Amino acid sequence: MQMIHIVILLITGAGVGFASGLLGVGGCFLMVPVQFWVLTSIGVDSTIAIRIAFGTNLAVVLPTAISGAFGHHRKEAVLWKAGIVLGLTGLAGAFVGGFIATHVPGNFLTIAFGLAILAGAIRMLTAKPIKAESKPVNSVLTCMLWGFPLGIVSGIIGIGGGVLMIPVMVIALGFDMHQAVGTSTALMIFTSIGGILSYIVNGLNVPGLPVYSVGYVNLLQWILLAGTSVPIAQIGVKAAHKLPAKQLKYAFIVVMIYMSLKIIGVFSWLHLPL
Repeated sequence: MQMIHIVILLITGAGVGFASGLLGVGGCFLMVPVQFWVLTSIGVDSTIAIRIAFGTNLAVVLPTAISGAFGHHRKEAVLWKAGIVLGLTGLAGAFVGGFIATHVPGNFLTIAFGLAILAGAIRMLTAKPIKAESKPVNSVLTCMLWGFPLGIVSGIIGIGGGVLMIPVMVIALGFDMHQAVGTSTALMIFTSIGGILSYIVNGLNVPGLPVYSVGYVNLLQWILLAGTSVPIAQIGVKAAHKLPAKQLKYAFIVVMIYMSLKIIGVFSWLHLPL
C-alpha cells in the first residue's frame, strides 16, 4: 500500500466519523467505494475486494457507532429499548446476510448496495411528514419484525444498517429525525458485530487476501479508518443537534442519492467526473 492510499484512508475515516455522528449512518457510502478502489489498485481481485470492503467497513462501524451513540445519549436522542431490540435482531440478520454475501458474485453485491441506498433515499424523499402528535412505536414485536430482515440486507451489502433503518424509523416507526439518527447509532453497534463475525468466519483461509487480513476484514485499513472516524464522530454529533430536523433529513437524502449512483456506476456510464 502506497502513502497516497494511507492518506486517502485517513481522510475517508474522518469523513465517515463526521457522517456517522451527523446522520446516524455507518459511513458505508464513503468507505466502501474508497476501500474497493484501494484494494483493486494494489491488485486484489474485485470480488474479494468488495467483500473485504464490506467486512472492514463493518469493523470500522463498530467503534464509530459506540462513539456516536455515547454522544447522542448525552443529548437524550437515543431510544434505547427500540435500539437494542432492533440491534439484537439486526445482529442475527446481519450474520445470515454476511454468509449470503460471501457466496454470491461481487458485481451483484455492488449493484445491490447501490440500489438499497437509492431506494431508502427515494422513500424518505416521497414519504408524508410525520404528524407532530405522533409518538415512536414502542412495540418489541414490531421492532423485531423490522430488525431481522433489515439486518440480513445490512450483512449482505456490508453496512451498519443506519442508511436503511433511518427511513424505516422515520416513516414506519414514528421517530423524529433526531431520535432516528441517535437510535440508529445504537443499533449499529449490534448489527456491525453480527456482520463482522460472519465476514471473518466465512473469509478464513480464502486465497488471494491481502496482508493483515483476518477473513474478509483487513486490519490495516481498519486501523487507518477507525483512527480518525471515532474521534471525529463527536464533532458530527454536535453538528447534528444544531441542525433543524428538516435540513438534517434533506442532507441525509442528498448524500444517499449521490453515493448510490456512484457505486452503481451511473456517473461512469454518463462519463461524468463525479
